[in-house]
Amino acid sequence: MKRKNSGDGWAAYAYLSPALISIAILSLFPIGYTVYIAFTNFNLNHFKNYEFVGFANFKYVITGPFKEIFLSVFLWTLAFAVLSTILCYVVGLILAVLLNNKNMWETNIYRAILIIPWALPGTIAVLAWSGLLNETYGGLNMILSMLNISPRPWMTDPNWARAGIIIANLWLGYPFMMNVCLGGLQAIPPEMYEVADLDGATWWQKLTRITIPMIMPSSLPLLVSTFAYNFNNFGTAYLIMQGMPPRPDTQFAGYTDILLTSSYKMTMQFNRYDLGAALSVIIFLIVAVISIINMRATHAFEEVD
Repeated sequence: MKRKNSGDGWAAYAYLSPALISIAILSLFPIGYTVYIAFTNFNLNHFKNYEFVGFANFKYVITGPFKEIFLSVFLWTLAFAVLSTILCYVVGLILAVLLNNKNMWETNIYRAILIIPWALPGTIAVLAWSGLLNETYGGLNMILSMLNISPRPWMTDPNWARAGIIIANLWLGYPFMMNVCLGGLQAIPPEMYEVADLDGATWWQKLTRITIPMIMPSSLPLLVSTFAYNFNNFGTAYLIMQGMPPRPDTQFAGYTDILLTSSYKMTMQFNRYDLGAALSVIIFLIVAVISIINMRATHAFEEVD
């Protein structure tokens, strides 16, 4: 038996070292430093003479003045993530079913048009929606006026502001789900639909008994990861509204702020790095717990025999 050369192992680590060093510097170190700051009083008044305070920051976030809106912000964050994920998937699935119809002409042109939101740079697309939702000269209110519908207070009413953010996130997210569903549909044997046609199945029966059950195993892992992404979707949640409209009871969060944007405001606007870091750790724990529950409930990421 040939003895393994120990130098091969060092050579492998040498080849991997650029990636390992990059991961350590760009990912592991910031995460570790955030956790470290969460247990200190590092803020505007304690830049140099900060000290460890244990779980005081976590206690402040959960039971201090921020507790009055913590549950409200958390529920809105959860609703935003769930609605964005489900709506993007439903719209993507419907469009994928339509585009997968062999009797439809010029499907490639339709695919190219529908994939435009995905092709645009995310920041530019999000900022464009900030203009579209403007109450005075925004495109959406102009269209509503042309249809003799009164303009909507997208920037000043909490409910309409939240609806506007979900609409924008739906427009940005459905192309990804559409492509995922198209890949799953093309993997379904066409003979199954032919047999269903011979049995007299309706389009709804084929959709619910063939299409959805066949593509769901490949979609569930992506739905779980998409939910985790939307839970921390800083770009859509902050760049469009900046958390507006404001809450009268706190300065740390507006009506459209999610937990992550609240952490950002604590850190960048009010220099409460300690509270922002503590809230970031709490967000991580919440996302981890919800993702584990989703994966176990949906059996996503499990190996199939």
